[in-house]
Amino acid sequence: MSIHDILQKYWGYASFRSLQTEIIESVLEGYDTLALLPTGGGKSLCFQVPAMAVEGMCLVVSPLIALMKDQVEQLQKRGIAAAALFTGMHSKAVELILREAEQGKIKFLYVSPERLQTTLFRARAPLLPIQLLAIDEAHCISQWGYDFRPQYLQIADFKAKYLPNETLMIALTATATDEVKKDIQEKLLFRNDKTRVFQKSFARANLSYSVFEEENKHRKLLKILQSVNSGSAVVYVQSRKNAQETAAFLKENRISADYYHAGLTQAQRNAKQSAWIKNQIRVIVATNAFGMGIDKPDVRVVVHMELPNTLEAYYQEAGRAGRDEKKAYAVALYNGTDITHLKQRIEQAYPPLEHIKRVYQALANYYQLSVGAGEMVNYEFEMATFLKNFQLESLPTYHALKRLEENALLQFNESFWQPSQVNILISYRDFYDFQMRNPHLDAFCKILLRLYGQGIFTKFVNIQEANLAQALKTKTQEVIKQLEILQNLQIIAYQRPTDKPQITWLTPRLEVQNLPIDTARMEALKKRDLQKLMALINYATQNKNCRTKILLDYFGEEDYELCGVCDVCLEKKKQTNPEKEKILAEKIIEILAEKQLSIAELVNIFEHKEEKLIIAILRQWLDEGKITQTEEAKLFYKQKKDTP
Repeated sequence: MSIHDILQKYWGYASFRSLQTEIIESVLEGYDTLALLPTGGGKSLCFQVPAMAVEGMCLVVSPLIALMKDQVEQLQKRGIAAAALFTGMHSKAVELILREAEQGKIKFLYVSPERLQTTLFRARAPLLPIQLLAIDEAHCISQWGYDFRPQYLQIADFKAKYLPNETLMIALTATATDEVKKDIQEKLLFRNDKTRVFQKSFARANLSYSVFEEENKHRKLLKILQSVNSGSAVVYVQSRKNAQETAAFLKENRISADYYHAGLTQAQRNAKQSAWIKNQIRVIVATNAFGMGIDKPDVRVVVHMELPNTLEAYYQEAGRAGRDEKKAYAVALYNGTDITHLKQRIEQAYPPLEHIKRVYQALANYYQLSVGAGEMVNYEFEMATFLKNFQLESLPTYHALKRLEENALLQFNESFWQPSQVNILISYRDFYDFQMRNPHLDAFCKILLRLYGQGIFTKFVNIQEANLAQALKTKTQEVIKQLEILQNLQIIAYQRPTDKPQITWLTPRLEVQNLPIDTARMEALKKRDLQKLMALINYATQNKNCRTKILLDYFGEEDYELCGVCDVCLEKKKQTNPEKEKILAEKIIEILAEKQLSIAELVNIFEHKEEKLIIAILRQWLDEGKITQTEEAKLFYKQKKDTP
């Protein structure tokens, strides 16, 4: 089939978006291809379609378990064989997936960059029919990017040693500066004579960016949501507490809202996300744990109650608005305290070397790992228990874990959902014989087959202990007990559910004095983070330059015209419209002549887009003494009497 036939058959689209065709053709022509498409620009199709157009398998390297699982699920819904290997999986499940991949039964295999380094995967890689290597979130390969993952640096070595020279390759990302783009190509060993780079403009003509300095952010948020009262909204905050408090505030003011953060159970997160996607609630107030893999087209406004650390992160999160290409708004709120806190966060993100070593030693003690043990072993991680046992503080410990991850010593997955899974390890005939010899387990074995089918013999299937208990008219705990009995007898492989954070040791446990912590690179990364923060602060605090143009300049687009729709551009338009100012001034006088109002009460009478001009008029009048303020902060306008 042609690439257009593939698009129509599996995705139901009649045509590609801008640049997708060129990117796909570049891959199929054998070029090392770098594709930069903004959030919602259709990056995944750029490797999924060419993979469907060739024989063999596509190996996808991705850093996020949630994103891998989401894409695998979407492909499977389209009838495309896909699987993912990630930390926390049962060893038998890994073996089954690799065996199916070797037999050509899997079209897309998603792996983390850490998986490429394991002895098992490297031993099996030459047996896998890999025709296309896709590196998602490719900015992670650059220490100048905003989410550096050192394991990405080993991808080129893996390709050179274990994949045929003719293996096709594509790297994809939503955001990258010129420095990061250059780094991606160098670190992946792109061929000078066989490389193509495609970059779609980061401009979003339908998205209006605005920034407001606000002390009362809740009041401002309410006004924004009342002004943009159609479609759905995302409100980003920095803490779980703020998520809950902001959602409660909105509900008190009759705005349909709920909160979302990583501290919720997976069932709670699924329910809240589903309700928002189905428009059963209008506003989701969330930490940055929300949004990955979600492509909701009718988000009309994204509000940041607090600024993130980088323009890359802001652009990605704000870009979740207006994916249907209709008018949408990205609004950021800040105050002076926020700027101070942002700078403090960078300092806190790089704890002293001694604290990093202390946390590493505490982890070794927590899991009772001897020196030389633990390589690629995965453990559940209870942060609260860990902190209490070793008398550690939360924030410095969290950042120490991130620095250990950055130095490729461990992988810290803050939270992901893995349902219960079962695979029958013996043949159907042997399983039947087992039932005959163990009548006390016969009923349980029959229900297992009836609910989950014969596929349970060839692969791990997701199960729900509660459903088994209901079918057997017993308690869930009794079902778990019987599953564990079958596992102990080596009849099944049973993996319990988890939504807890995970720690994976990427190297054998080391003596703490021998930790290979690159302190020079840590200092360089800290300096990088401060530079990125200053770029963000400049974006937020300035009010003279087009906000879209600042974003595009940051990402290397220097020939873009003023957007005309951000708050700065709109303000300039108003300033060149004296007639508009005159009409507003007359209206303000008319209102204040009848009633004393506070600035907030007066502003609320007018449209949201007129707020800045109204405040400018009021400030000028206060300076001139044309209006005064009462002790209750009400504006007072004294009309002049006509003289004869």
